[in-house]
Amino acid sequence: MTPSSADEPHPDVQAFLELYESLDTPEFSEISPVEARAMFDEMRVTEEPDIELESVEDRTIDGPRGDLPIRCYEPGTEGDDRPLLVYFHGGGWVIGSIDTHDGTCRKLAADSGYPVVSVDYGLAPEHPFPEGLQDCYAALEWAADAAADLGADPNKLVVGGDSAGGNLATAVSLLARDRGGPDIAYQLLIYPSTGKVTETEAYEQNGEGYFLTRDDMEWFREQRFESDIDQGNVYAMPQLAADLSGLPPATVVTAGFDPLRDDGANLVERLEAEGIDVAHHHYDDVIHGFFNMISDPVDLDRAHEAYEDAVADLQAALE
Repeated sequence: MTPSSADEPHPDVQAFLELYESLDTPEFSEISPVEARAMFDEMRVTEEPDIELESVEDRTIDGPRGDLPIRCYEPGTEGDDRPLLVYFHGGGWVIGSIDTHDGTCRKLAADSGYPVVSVDYGLAPEHPFPEGLQDCYAALEWAADAAADLGADPNKLVVGGDSAGGNLATAVSLLARDRGGPDIAYQLLIYPSTGKVTETEAYEQNGEGYFLTRDDMEWFREQRFESDIDQGNVYAMPQLAADLSGLPPATVVTAGFDPLRDDGANLVERLEAEGIDVAHHHYDDVIHGFFNMISDPVDLDRAHEAYEDAVADLQAALE
């Protein structure tokens, strides 16, 4: 069944939307990718983290085009059988970074007790498809080799991400299956974009006035792809794959007022049809991006609820 929207957004979400509208921020199509990144950083990057962990370390690993930045989060829990979460940030493959999603990764590490590796993959248009995906796959291979050194179990690798990061997590899972790469134990997919988003009802219903717009998504696609042919690549849009069997079990989070809502639900249906265990958590009164709204000035109870649900799924599947 296709998930629906509530009658209206949660009051806290509505307050955020009114605040965002009052800022009169430019449309992405009106500015350059570099300017868009700076604008997003201004909204998301904070000087002092709300969540302290035992350690947070910036490192570089070997990537397909040289040094690839990652950030490792150690929550200070004990045991060498802990899962390891490799996280890919959202931002339409064009904006976002390990800095914009630092709070998200800190909370995932703190709430789960698992070490987290956040990947600063190459962004389009400087790094068009498939370069960002290649970076993410290289990070997965590194994590599989480094898991023991990070105090984690290499047999409990988790890939996760929000929005474009959710797309990359599923694409990495598909690539690992097809290449015989590292075994992935679980996927954590936060409002992922993996199919023909423009052909869904939610794209029409929620494409204006709810933070992420149709124009934004079109701009992201224009930046990501050098060729229209690439938009038909199954690793760019995993739901185009004829066969999704053999992918890891997953948690999929969707939001009622998100233009990606139905695309996430369609992925759930595809995975379930292939016999893959899927937990689908739908929050009908929130918007795209709500998972990252976990600290002032926008701190949503519904976001914290989503973390509780996601962590419970991970623990049930992996511990």
